[in-house]
Amino acid sequence: MKLSTLIFTLLFATPVLAESPGVVLQGKDGIGKGKHIVLISGDQEYRSEETIPQLAKILAERHGFKCTVLFTLDKDGNVEPNGPKVNGAEVHNIPGLEALKTADLMVIFTRFLNLPDDQMQPIADYLESGKPVVGLRTSTHAFNIPGDRKFARFGNGSGVKGWEGGFGRVVLGERWVAHHGNHGKEGTRGIIVPNAATHPILRGIRTEEVFGTTDVYTASPPKDSTILVFGQVTETLEPDSKAVEGKKNDPMMPVAWTKNYQVEGGKEGRAFCTTMGASQDFAFEGTRRMIVNACLWAVGLDEKIPEKTNVDLVGEFKPTPFKFGGHKKGTRPEDWFK
Repeated sequence: MKLSTLIFTLLFATPVLAESPGVVLQGKDGIGKGKHIVLISGDQEYRSEETIPQLAKILAERHGFKCTVLFTLDKDGNVEPNGPKVNGAEVHNIPGLEALKTADLMVIFTRFLNLPDDQMQPIADYLESGKPVVGLRTSTHAFNIPGDRKFARFGNGSGVKGWEGGFGRVVLGERWVAHHGNHGKEGTRGIIVPNAATHPILRGIRTEEVFGTTDVYTASPPKDSTILVFGQVTETLEPDSKAVEGKKNDPMMPVAWTKNYQVEGGKEGRAFCTTMGASQDFAFEGTRRMIVNACLWAVGLDEKIPEKTNVDLVGEFKPTPFKFGGHKKGTRPEDWFK
């Protein structure tokens, strides 16, 4: 079966076939009308294939953006975060990345992907243009490109001059370092940095309203970053859990920040990164509001972010607990928009 872009008129309309792979939501009225966001899903653990479609639906339905949603697919067109092994290396597939040519924002939630050169090229071109990037959770280690490949510089921990640390460090401000909280047992409560409380991304969000069942990552963004939220490690995965006592919260790690990025030979652009964003995290209203506000800020709508951005869920959203191998098998891109 030939892959096609599925163009939906929200909500739940019959899809219309078009020429390239992915799902396109034609936005309704809102402050984002006329702007195009490309959202890329492709992690193996934290259910980005659930977070990204729901985020796209909110951005299109509530705020008017045209959203193109892309997934890691297997050879049959099913959503599959794990790729086949080729010469001992896992190889992944995200068709449709040429949509970035017309994007006003790239939202990325991938993990250690090894994409072919023709799929990496639109990402490289996008970054050289200096257009904005919003990265969620494992996007700090979005790529794992072998050292003999054209785009090896994107790989986590890259040692290529000018790309030290890879995509995560250069563009978003941090690469994969370590789990700071106890993975799967300790959650994350967002504590707003006092001098960042008036930042547009935090508009309508009170301290401790950002929460997630994923643990805090170790992170040290560069000095020119603006730290917005610290992550308080909680004893359990419940939002009313007590904070863990001791060194894990003294000092706390940043879990959301902004920075400007500029790749070699490219223009300067805005970036927002949060080490939160798994599908279960996205069930919390404060976390959704932070991420949606970040998208509005990234495309330059700072002054139009309302006092309380509408982040109501669109349709059913029952996030799957994060774990490797936990994705729903046999789903197709369009299944996430029914």
